[in-house]
Amino acid sequence: MQEGQLLWSPSDDFSKGSNLSQYMRWLEKTRALVFEDYETLRRWSVTNIEDFWGSLWEYFDVQSSTPYLHVLDRRVMPGAKWFEGSLLNYAEHMLRFEASASDRTVIHHGTEFRPFAAMTWGELGRQVRIVATQLRSMGVVPGDRVVSYMPNIPETAVAMLATIAIGAVWSSAAPEFGVKTVIERFSQIEPKVLFASDGYRFGGKDFRRESEVRQIINALPSLQQVVWCACLGNANTTSQEISNSIAWPDLMRHPDIPRESFNYERVGCDHPLWILFSSGTTGLPKAIVHSHVGVLMEHLKMMHFHVNLGPESVMFFYTTTGWVMFNMLLGALLTGSAIVLYDGSPTHPGPELLWKIAEQTGVTSFGASPTYVQVLEKAGLRPGDHFDVSRIESIFVSGAPATPETFSWFYDCVKPDLWLTSQSGGTEVAGAFVGSVPVLPVYAGEIQCRCLGMDVRAWSDDGKDLVDEVGELVVTSPFPSMPISFWNDVDGRRYHESYFDVFKDVWRHGDFIRINARGGCYIKGRSDSTLNRYGVRIGTAEIYRAVEQVEGVADSLVVCCELPGGNFFMPLFVSLKPGVVLDAALVAAITSRLRADCSPRHVPDRMYAIDAVPYTLTAKKMEVPVRKILMGTPLEKAASRDAMKNPEAIDYFVRFAEESKDYQWRSTVA
Repeated sequence: MQEGQLLWSPSDDFSKGSNLSQYMRWLEKTRALVFEDYETLRRWSVTNIEDFWGSLWEYFDVQSSTPYLHVLDRRVMPGAKWFEGSLLNYAEHMLRFEASASDRTVIHHGTEFRPFAAMTWGELGRQVRIVATQLRSMGVVPGDRVVSYMPNIPETAVAMLATIAIGAVWSSAAPEFGVKTVIERFSQIEPKVLFASDGYRFGGKDFRRESEVRQIINALPSLQQVVWCACLGNANTTSQEISNSIAWPDLMRHPDIPRESFNYERVGCDHPLWILFSSGTTGLPKAIVHSHVGVLMEHLKMMHFHVNLGPESVMFFYTTTGWVMFNMLLGALLTGSAIVLYDGSPTHPGPELLWKIAEQTGVTSFGASPTYVQVLEKAGLRPGDHFDVSRIESIFVSGAPATPETFSWFYDCVKPDLWLTSQSGGTEVAGAFVGSVPVLPVYAGEIQCRCLGMDVRAWSDDGKDLVDEVGELVVTSPFPSMPISFWNDVDGRRYHESYFDVFKDVWRHGDFIRINARGGCYIKGRSDSTLNRYGVRIGTAEIYRAVEQVEGVADSLVVCCELPGGNFFMPLFVSLKPGVVLDAALVAAITSRLRADCSPRHVPDRMYAIDAVPYTLTAKKMEVPVRKILMGTPLEKAASRDAMKNPEAIDYFVRFAEESKDYQWRSTVA
């Protein structure tokens, strides 16, 4: 499979029937705007910013108590105000389909401790209104923070929607997060209410969390109420042991509130919607604040035009509640789509599990990470041979750069008629900068396009546009889902330093990107983990793609350490498949592959075998912390164990740094 190889083209029926094509026909009819292709539409959306986002407000019939004064007050970053003067509520728009589809399934849900079941739009709305009303009775008012330490279950979704419905501010941590990680997040925002689970089940093993929850409660003096959810035991028993606590069943044991009489708290353009936390590996995580109007506009655009969902769709993305993908999955409700929530191991009792779920629930849009695909490849699974995949129209790969081999696996092992693409965006924007579009072809390893309304460029160090060259991913014009602030960042300094300290008034995301002449995009790794050799910048993703194709290599991590005198040392650490050793033959094979697929500059100075690559809780390779440790930074300053998916994996690098601190690294391939 060659990078850039044409793999799929949309049929006329698929393209013309898409939500995007319907919008383009609406623009022609109502605005006399005719666009010959996607790229001309995209250029209009980032040039005529106010016209584009204003058209979406009208097209999607956004409900506001008052008219907005202007779409955008000033074209500045940061600080732009969107739809100032409007009053709206994100949750109200998410539940709009309840009125017309009360008996239709909206959430398919299951866990390792519960069998699969279905929730209707009417039941979802009923539960949200009860919980919202009870939160109000607890004294929660607009602007108060409500937090969750819950699995990926409907109760979490209900709690989130109820919180947003009354204008309170939502934040979530997954129950697999360690106590320190949770306290570092929640102590920054002083929550009033905590929704907590007694534990979760993963891979057939129970992980109880009563002790962790008590520690979290004791560290948060602002808490006034705890809601317990029994996943592994009896929540009533646990709640009786905690003051000011109530079990979920008792919370729900209240009269229904008719939909017509429930009052959503409509809020202004800068009212916080939720607080998402960066997956930082050291220091306090960034507490990223988004607004109702900003996320609403981004999710209406993304879920309709870039994911192409509608009332007949069923979207499934394997995620946890500690990742922005949980929020974005719920955002699919804006289209009337049903969603699938699953909590548990994706490979227990076998690697075929998620495909069984997809078949059972009638998934039309399937999402997972490239890491998951590697697991399936290793298991030799071919879902298309064993499961009914006829309803699946689209595959969305997110969480890490997807290689041509990832694309190839889906077309070969699932089915050939698939709209498949990768995405890149993230927590900071609660959406995507580059992603999918149903009217364009799919090329191997290529992200189809820059998203509408996102003025994404690849820039050189001196701020010049690059075509078919790797540069910094920047956004040169404001967009609604930019964070409105970081919590407690009073003067905005930390926010500015995070995105605006390299290019004045331009968002620098911290990724390397290459945009080709037809507009296809390739994410080339984090620019803060750049490998700089002989003055040439190398994205780590380029190395991983080549190395992890070598027979016997399971995973890899590469860093570049600066040494005195302008020298450097670039080691490659490889995790090997069972029974494989890093001998001279394997080193030669890796070297040969890097030279052939990349360049001689991509060949590391030395290679080392490791048990496992360290990952953050959101499945990011910990390149920067490893580099800091190798350069002499103590572990406690370089990384937080509580922020790691596999904390034991970092110990190798601590030992490596200690054993080699008085050793003159040699620039030779061992």
